Amino acid sequence: MFDPTIYDNIKVVLEGAVYDVDLEGRILITRREDLVDLSSMSRTYAIEFARKIDKPSKAEINLHVHLSDLAAEILENPTAKPGCTLTIKLYTKVTSPEAECRHLEEQLGRIWEHRPQISQQLSYTYGKVPVVYRNQITLSFGRKIDESHLDDFPHLIDYAVESLVWLDERGS
Repeated sequence: MFDPTIYDNIKVVLEGAVYDVDLEGRILITRREDLVDLSSMSRTYAIEFARKIDKPSKAEINLHVHLSDLAAEILENPTAKPGCTLTIKLYTKVTSPEAECRHLEEQLGRIWEHRPQISQQLSYTYGKVPVVYRNQITLSFGRKIDESHLDDFPHLIDYAVESLVWLDERGS
């Protein structure tokens, strides 16, 4: 009989929690991926959502596990602490990075109670006028998670939805 890994258990609970919020009508799931990287033998699950189809901002919750964590768990290595990494990515647009990015980081820091590390990566299409930058905001928690963190998922999803509300309404 197959014994599910930490990753499998977390993925099922995370997916269910996001779909519950979708069923409540607070978000709309726009993409889902469940990947196995055969070159590194790692696994990644990503689920992306927006508040509504016509809203510009999106959020993505990423769950990732490395081969070393999978092997330590399956081989029951007593000295290892296997787990997964979880990151949140927020996607929005900015027109004035110098002014907007600092404000985005400060406000998202408040929403997330200054827990995750926030980084922003900007890109744009060369030659397109006016220049609109795509901003990928990554929230990293700097630690592995396991089944003991499952109760945090509803709060994490609520923070992501609150972030989307703020991102969508900041330009209004």
